[in-house]
Amino acid sequence: MEMVFLTAIGVGGATVFGVVIGFIFKNVTHKFSDIVLSFAAGVMLAAAVLGLIMPAVEQGGKSNLIVVALGIFVGAFCLNLIDKAVPHLHKIIGPDIEAHNNTNLNKVLLFVTAIAIHNLPEGIAAGVGFGSGDTSQALLIAGGIALQNIPEGMVIISPMLAAGVSQKKTFVCAVITGLIEVIGTLIGYFAVSIAEAVLPFALAFAGGTMLYVISDEMIPETHAHGSERGATYALLFGFVVMLVSDVLLG
Repeated sequence: MEMVFLTAIGVGGATVFGVVIGFIFKNVTHKFSDIVLSFAAGVMLAAAVLGLIMPAVEQGGKSNLIVVALGIFVGAFCLNLIDKAVPHLHKIIGPDIEAHNNTNLNKVLLFVTAIAIHNLPEGIAAGVGFGSGDTSQALLIAGGIALQNIPEGMVIISPMLAAGVSQKKTFVCAVITGLIEVIGTLIGYFAVSIAEAVLPFALAFAGGTMLYVISDEMIPETHAHGSERGATYALLFGFVVMLVSDVLLG
């Protein structure tokens, strides 16, 4: 349990660490943002497939493939419902800011909500990984999520400052979103520990939420500013880094 808690803090703290770096390098260009976030998307993609979905298949066996497939779609669908139901700033990365649903809400709240929608399923994914009982695989998933949280924290600085959010509030927002990821990790861990029978579905569910974030937000955003080729190779590089890590540490 102590390892789970420390890992949860590490995963959540990675976003805050990225924000601190972002304060040092405030003028992030679109190209740099796209490349870095594409690398993060590749890391997340590998973590979702290698660390969550494939273990779900192995846990349940061939007879449980339908359960795994259902878990992926339910995870994506749930995140889609949250995305539509909760007012937030839809584009949380890059210099462009797009109001979504209710523009009368405080911009700070909208940013926090957007990042929370993005971070909560990542935390749950890390927690579910620990609930599977495979510590090395769980640490790999958590490490991948933490690795992509750093550049994500870096690139959200510019749009928040551009929206009129002070540096102090920006840092507070980062801490809050980090705490949300910690909470998500603990939720995922305890949910699977209490009901181990649902492990294959839970792993697939967590993988589905991550695939949704990658496809719905990260890839479209990183391919929208003329850096598609570099973004594609950065995604592949991130995927390969996680693949190699999985093989060497597995």
